[in-house]
Amino acid sequence: MGMERIPYPTDVTEDQWRLIEPSIPGAKTGGRPRETEMREAINAILYVVRTGCAWRHLPHDFPPWQTAYGYYRQFQREGIWEEIHDRLRAQVRRKAGKKPTPSAGIIDSQSVKTGEKGGRAALTRARKSRVESAMSSWIRWD
Repeated sequence: MGMERIPYPTDVTEDQWRLIEPSIPGAKTGGRPRETEMREAINAILYVVRTGCAWRHLPHDFPPWQTAYGYYRQFQREGIWEEIHDRLRAQVRRKAGKKPTPSAGIIDSQSVKTGEKGGRAALTRARKSRVESAMSSWIRWD
């Protein structure tokens, strides 16, 4: 595009980018060269995740929504988000003077009670009527 865009509050900072960039896979060999700057793809993904907008409503100064969504799904399938999370968690723990990986976990009593009741099935809301159920099944918002 040639022009620098005005940063969004959801954009990664230089320090944040330095931390996560090593986890971002390089371009695949043998194909077309990558046209999208990966930092901009990450910024687009963070914008959608933070604002809750639909992928198709991604502002035009980001890469195309299909590109951003494609990287989001690829990173999900390949465990990249988990790798980034682990890297950031380790850094936070080191700064707090702790070992990089936690040695224990906590399960709160609410989680245990939910599991005893049947998990997700116990949390689903009952339908109000057949008409309401039928209406929601054929309405598409995108």
